[in-house]
Amino acid sequence: MEEEKNIPVKTENEGKDTVVRASAFPVPIPEYILEASKAVYTIDTIIQKILDSEKQYDLSKIVSAYELAEKYHHDQRRESGEPYISHPLAVAHILLDLGMDTDTICSALLHDVVEDTACTLEELQKRFGADVAMLVNGVTKLGKVEIFTKEEQKAENIRKILLAMSEDIRVIIIKLADRLHNMRTLNFCREEKRRTIAHETMNIYAPIAHRLGIRSIKEEFEDLAFFYLDPYAYQDIEEQMAMRKESREALVESIKARISDRLSKEFDPLPTIEGRVKSNYGIYKKVYRDGKEIDQIYDRYAVRIIVNTVTECYNVLGIIHDMYKPIPNRFKDYISTPKANMYQSLHTTVIGRVGIPFEVQIRTWDMHKTAEYGIAAHWKYKEGIKSNSRDDNRLAWIRQIIESQQESNDVEEIVRAIKNDLAPDDVFAFTPKGDMITLPAGSTVIDFAYAIHTQVGHKMCGAKADKKMVSYDYQIKTGEIIEILTTNVEGHGPSRSWLNIAKTNEAKSKIRSWFKKERREENIFEGRNALEREFRRNMIRVPEEELDDFLRLDMKRHNCETLEDFFAAIGYGGVQLSKLMQRLKAEYSKKYGEKAPEQEPVGDIKPKNAKSSSGVIVDGINDCVIKFAQCCNPLPGDDIVGFITRGHGISVHKTDCINYRSQRENPDNAARWVKVSWEKNSSKTQNTYFKATLDIVAVDRIGLLADVSTTLASINVFIYESSSRELKNGNALLSVTVSVAGMEQLNSVISKLQKIKNVISVERSGK
Repeated sequence: MEEEKNIPVKTENEGKDTVVRASAFPVPIPEYILEASKAVYTIDTIIQKILDSEKQYDLSKIVSAYELAEKYHHDQRRESGEPYISHPLAVAHILLDLGMDTDTICSALLHDVVEDTACTLEELQKRFGADVAMLVNGVTKLGKVEIFTKEEQKAENIRKILLAMSEDIRVIIIKLADRLHNMRTLNFCREEKRRTIAHETMNIYAPIAHRLGIRSIKEEFEDLAFFYLDPYAYQDIEEQMAMRKESREALVESIKARISDRLSKEFDPLPTIEGRVKSNYGIYKKVYRDGKEIDQIYDRYAVRIIVNTVTECYNVLGIIHDMYKPIPNRFKDYISTPKANMYQSLHTTVIGRVGIPFEVQIRTWDMHKTAEYGIAAHWKYKEGIKSNSRDDNRLAWIRQIIESQQESNDVEEIVRAIKNDLAPDDVFAFTPKGDMITLPAGSTVIDFAYAIHTQVGHKMCGAKADKKMVSYDYQIKTGEIIEILTTNVEGHGPSRSWLNIAKTNEAKSKIRSWFKKERREENIFEGRNALEREFRRNMIRVPEEELDDFLRLDMKRHNCETLEDFFAAIGYGGVQLSKLMQRLKAEYSKKYGEKAPEQEPVGDIKPKNAKSSSGVIVDGINDCVIKFAQCCNPLPGDDIVGFITRGHGISVHKTDCINYRSQRENPDNAARWVKVSWEKNSSKTQNTYFKATLDIVAVDRIGLLADVSTTLASINVFIYESSSRELKNGNALLSVTVSVAGMEQLNSVISKLQKIKNVISVERSGK
């Protein structure tokens, strides 16, 4: 960690320097960040702001909320050394700027009392009503749950906030204000905490602020997080912009003056004309991510024109295009096609007389209010949105994220969902009937199909973009007409591969749900095989009768009542084994540590206390640890050879195994190959089952895998794993690994499989 230093901060409350600690910064902290971190708010400043406001507030209720918060936070201090009450006061001040209502301001003042003090929700409800208690509860983190890991706890807290905001959007607006003040004072935190909070802000809270349309908060989130995550790049852009400051300001003022002079001849009164400079993070994305020079960023400079009516917007656009030369493909009409966050405006990029491109934004005053305050504009300028407005389409995206992530405890997956579904860039495409579908950039025709309707997605068998056939992974572009081709064939449904193609979590969730409901047996089969593969790869050998107990904690975490439920969840993607294996390996080591294979020197064959049940003799010795190589799965009757492994006994291979043939001449391993043979007339081999892999070539059709599984089940043959792929000639290749007693049973199995409809050949695989 970097060396820490003392930073004196002047506070209005104490009138003297308060010494606080913060990690050293690699670059100077920008002045505006220092000023924001030093800003102090008191109840008097809050009262004065309310009195100056045109909105009606219940001042006595707000003061009572402050008094209760001050009482409970009285002995607490922030990392800056300031009294803790300064934080809820600052949050309330931010929410007053957004024009939020009385209950929201009260909740802001009380938002930490339940989480950090002895105050209860019951007390809040009794004193301030159900709405305030509900809002405070919505922003309060969950208490520690014993069965949750740290990552699962984070996932549950994110899910709790999303669920609360789907009921009342004021929850997330309070949370955004809370996070904004924490970001403004982040310089007082330790370095690792700064980076963690900044990363979370960039990935979760900035996208949510964007989707709610609160531009000022979104841009401040991004700039602050950008500084703490990459201070050197931030400083570089600051310096480059500072070098151009005078010329930039002069350019913007000259453009404003010229436009004003022209519009004064057409409008009375004159429309409002403002200048705007792109945010530091906005420039960073273009410079570092897209590899552009600052001078190549067309919308670095912008002029905003605000008029009274939509008709005037288009009239002004015509005048601007008459005054300046528009750049092709740089015009966007967000009035006729609003963004998902309700943003409306006309954007056009033109070239001025000095050859420098700049952007012009044209909107009405109502559009401007929505652009600045987003959904909060309904409180600032209107009557607000009623709680529990579940039919409001503006909040539908929140419920989609909740539904798609309801079974995930992976915080990274939830963050990816938020980033994908709340991506700043959207594409707009149309159905053949003219209905517009809005999706995140990068979405495929699969996402488009599921956005139309769940059943359209399930029954999709192809797609066209502007009347041309496209593949399932085709990424749609703005303005295209997408036609989804469907089929009514019974049993038709999505492919598992679609989960890797779909972009939106809405589509992925619906695909998983289909497999969960329609393919339970297949899911159990796939899930069991996947778990066994991971167990084998990690050398985990849990007896079948103990498996339920071994997985009990994970089953409980994923709401699975039985092992089959757990296998099914793995099969349809509700449980990710990669996230479980670290804990399962630790649990296995703890529970079966004395039974786990030990590392031994090469050539030291570990004897068993009991007789081997393998039925294999090694140079006349039958008490060695024996395992059968998975690369060739030898069966009794095959010619075999043994290989001395490092610490795991003898690995038995077929003599025609590709691994044996390629390594037998290797001088480094020559001494490790030993003669082995099957014990003749052994009851051990008669009572032992072996793995054999069969390659089945068949005409591809619906139900083929089900017929293979049914046939094997009818003769009591257990399937370890299976896979399938399409061959170039249109046929299907199924590889199935089964459990058999020997060659005789294997030949019987092959005979049964050859009788299945459309099966062309069945052969034992070399693996």
